[in-house]
Amino acid sequence: MMKAIIRTEDGGPEVLQLADVPAPEPTETQLLVDVKATALNRADLLQRRGAYPPPPGESEILGLEIAGTVSAIGSAVQGFSKNDRVFGLVGGGGYAQQAVIDYRMAMVIPDDWRFEEAAAIPEVFFTANENIFTLGRLTAGETILIHAGGSGVGTAGIQIAKHAGARVFVTAGTPEKIDNCITLGATIGINYKQSDFVAEIENLTDGEGVDVVLDFIGAPYLNRNLQILKVKGRLLQVGLMGGATTDIDLGVIMRRRLQVIGSVMRPQSLDEKIAITQRFVERWLPELKNGTLRPIIDKVFPLAQTCEAHEYMEANRNFGKIILKI
Repeated sequence: MMKAIIRTEDGGPEVLQLADVPAPEPTETQLLVDVKATALNRADLLQRRGAYPPPPGESEILGLEIAGTVSAIGSAVQGFSKNDRVFGLVGGGGYAQQAVIDYRMAMVIPDDWRFEEAAAIPEVFFTANENIFTLGRLTAGETILIHAGGSGVGTAGIQIAKHAGARVFVTAGTPEKIDNCITLGATIGINYKQSDFVAEIENLTDGEGVDVVLDFIGAPYLNRNLQILKVKGRLLQVGLMGGATTDIDLGVIMRRRLQVIGSVMRPQSLDEKIAITQRFVERWLPELKNGTLRPIIDKVFPLAQTCEAHEYMEANRNFGKIILKI
């Protein structure tokens, strides 16, 4: 048995409770990990409400990324030993003392990293890299607008887009978050509560617009995002915090040869996730190891305070990642 956070029902943060549950058993290609840290993601909030169930075969326990030590190894695992420090993306099960991960998804934690740092990386850097570069094809000299610049994906996206030579604009809801985004590498921050980001982008780009938009809001922003894209611009839709349904003028997309690309990480196949992991390892893990890039951690909560951590995220108080220490 192990300690884990369970949902007593669908609902608010109060439905999360610490309980004793059976520990997972690794398959032949999995590592069993004693989890030392995990992290919150917006997907966790949706799952808690009953709106985002885990894919078939994945744990019902919340938590999409883990950092910890290997305690058992499947018979087909290669390259790992017991007590190795590892981190990686999982389909569920992170809010617990133990979790399983396919060894091809696991990465070795550098000696000088804390578990909390490692847990803050997978979901946000994988999502940022896949959308901005693999799907969005951002190149040096181009411009990108990243909405929710203070989110975990936003803070990762700012850094990697800047590192690649792009000009980075962001939206955020407070002056403090905007200042922090600029410190990370954003050129300009737009307070969406005080300004119309469409007018601001048109002014900042002399009416040209941007090459790429990374959006988490969805319906309320769709047509406004299309309005500020250059010819052949790319809109990357990775969240629906504002809703999923709206009207759209398809003529705008056709006349300006725009691309609207949707992406969700969790339901993808194991093979796809292994490829996503490898692309991250090859392109960005060296930059994280040498300190050129860094995970942004806002606050660390003990596992027993997961309810408070969810309330903190739902209030949009965080800049960067919220970590659960186990």
